[in-house]
Amino acid sequence: MVDDSIHILLIEDDSGHTELIQRAFEERGNGVCLTAVSTLAEARACLMNLQPALIISDWRLPDGEGSELLSEEHQHLPCPPIVIMTSYGNEHDAVESMKAGALDYIVKSAESMMDMPHIAERALHQWQILQEQKRMQRALAEQEAQFRLLAENSSDMISRHNMQGDFLYVSPACRTLLGYEPAELTGQPVIPLIYPEDTNTFLELLSSPTRESPTAALSYRARHKNGGFVWLETTVKIIQNPNSEAIEVQASSRDITERKQSQVELQLAHMALQDAYDRTIEGWVRALDLRDQETEGHTQRVTEMTIKLARRLGCTDEELVHIRRGALLHDIGKMGIPDQILQKPGPLTEPEREIMRRHPQYAYQMLSPIQYLNQALSIPYYHHERWDGSGYPHGMKGEEIPIFARLFAVVDVWDALSTDRAYRKSLPAREVIEYLEEEAGQLFDSDIVKIFLDMIANQ
Repeated sequence: MVDDSIHILLIEDDSGHTELIQRAFEERGNGVCLTAVSTLAEARACLMNLQPALIISDWRLPDGEGSELLSEEHQHLPCPPIVIMTSYGNEHDAVESMKAGALDYIVKSAESMMDMPHIAERALHQWQILQEQKRMQRALAEQEAQFRLLAENSSDMISRHNMQGDFLYVSPACRTLLGYEPAELTGQPVIPLIYPEDTNTFLELLSSPTRESPTAALSYRARHKNGGFVWLETTVKIIQNPNSEAIEVQASSRDITERKQSQVELQLAHMALQDAYDRTIEGWVRALDLRDQETEGHTQRVTEMTIKLARRLGCTDEELVHIRRGALLHDIGKMGIPDQILQKPGPLTEPEREIMRRHPQYAYQMLSPIQYLNQALSIPYYHHERWDGSGYPHGMKGEEIPIFARLFAVVDVWDALSTDRAYRKSLPAREVIEYLEEEAGQLFDSDIVKIFLDMIANQ
């Protein structure tokens, strides 16, 4: 129902019709403020001081037609929505009045005039809808203008795509990034521009967007018009309708080719440095083998076997790097042992054995200042510690001993007992296995011994 805060201007030169319409509003009892005039001149004068919510006007008036209020020459006047009435309605007049901007067209009759409050209510509701639509259209137009202003002045390539990946819009920056004119890409699919190995990530994004994570960043190679490829970093936003259905993809892309090249160069430099580190370690090991010919080949054997055991224990690739270095350097401390002790052909005396036992500490002194060997140091420093605390140099027990050192200790003893030494012959494999089984839980970590022996049995 129209409420009493609504002011309506009625323009009607027939007093009988005016009275009928006034009575209809009064009978509704809604207190609508209705102002009635009989000419266009009076209406224009009224509009100078009054802003009604609605005008109800006769089509033909003594000084003109009611539709003149809709004409261009009167647009400077504050003209609200207008409902046109006529006693001589025809289809042509109806169409013309609606084209001129009338909100509704009513053929006069006793029934229509008595129903005018309802007609006014319907017209005002329709006007509110139209005004809201216009407001939304203006807002969308402003957003579109802002989007284009930003897009066309951005060094990043701004693009819009349907859910199949076709370009709906692409900003001028595509000339700089990919060598194409915007018109060459608009309407075309994006997938052929993407390097084949990089398409899956993009396709997965298009096929499974979610409300929780509608935005994502992708790095991929895109084909330049010259036939080469450039690296792009693209921030993608999935646009969804109120039903959470994906309807559009908006993207912002920038060239990161130089960054990628720098990363590759940095990675190659890192690999070269790692290679230099490993070659240095191997050089140290060869130098030690030249001094201690008795154990020649021992280092390579225990290193390979230690890596196999570490893999069985579930060590990561990064851990394997440190384990390999530690295994290669496990006896590097012997570089500090005098030749007469290190190269002695027979068993060592107790004082000589005491000096020999210093090699883990020498290893620590040599390697601890070298940062990249910090995680590998546990094997050279602790591989002579024993599960029951009887080892050296610290007498550590159980799980106090680093895991790398515990697994290496098993491999080291296996190889030492399985190969000839100047002062004794190698033991048969069966005896070495029995020894490890007997000392599991005493000298060695029993879990590691079990896994090691299973590995030996199945190699």
